[in-house]
Amino acid sequence: MQDDNVKANVRQFYDRIGWQMESDGFYQNARYEDLRPVARDYIHDCHLRVKRHLKPEGRFLLDAGSGPIQYPEYLTYSEGYQYRVCVDLSIVALQEAAKRTGDHGLFVVADVANLPFTEDVFDGVVSLHTIHHVPGPEKGKAYRELYRVMLPDSRGVVVNGWTVSRMMVRTQWLVRLMERIGGKAAQWRGKSPAPEKKTQVKKADASKKEAKPTGTFIQKQDPAWLEKELQGIRYEIWVWRSVSVRWLRAIIHRQLAGRMWLRLLYWLEEQRPHYFGKQGQYPLVVIRKDR
Repeated sequence: MQDDNVKANVRQFYDRIGWQMESDGFYQNARYEDLRPVARDYIHDCHLRVKRHLKPEGRFLLDAGSGPIQYPEYLTYSEGYQYRVCVDLSIVALQEAAKRTGDHGLFVVADVANLPFTEDVFDGVVSLHTIHHVPGPEKGKAYRELYRVMLPDSRGVVVNGWTVSRMMVRTQWLVRLMERIGGKAAQWRGKSPAPEKKTQVKKADASKKEAKPTGTFIQKQDPAWLEKELQGIRYEIWVWRSVSVRWLRAIIHRQLAGRMWLRLLYWLEEQRPHYFGKQGQYPLVVIRKDR
């Protein structure tokens, strides 16, 4: 797929599906997050990890690939800044972001790999779950663009996932086991739909799936790729969150003391943030631009 087509498909997905509000008050894209009460505190604390790596105040904070700023914790990143500059391919995302930021926000429809700003402008930069949507040949350029527009003595934070997480690979057996147990338990409680019902639902939804996109381009990297592409740029890998949504949904449950296990996991991540950043699922890459 050509790069322009990739970007057009990403824009179309988020305009038509990803940033549409559903009846429960969440965006459709939030289905990729674990929103259960048992995981709420852990997810909240992981979201706040971004803020500790940013300068506490400044004039402009760039939010590259801002989306609608869908979680309350995201809003806190720019509390000490005069303006939050939201950049996104999706006009729907920016319209939603404007509702949350008001006069504090400035909005630009643009590509994170081709930012329309001069160099040395922003006191801080965040980019959350965005660069994995950028076509492969431009991913390194996207990182360099973020670095280019940062002011000297500023910091940027990029959150994405690794293509392969060693931690997730090593615990895959447990995820599969718990998914099987969970499936059996659901059948026992009568919550699993009969096979014929599933078939009917698939047939009924077939025309809808043909009418609108159901996913978007995602391509992730690994630490070796990052080291190669970011030569000459000072950066560190910290942990944002070490486990995937699938891992959380399979293993963490209220009935199994899920909150306690997540408190322990968060404590371990805090003790060894660089290890879990490289071995876990979601790294937090801190970019520094010296004077």
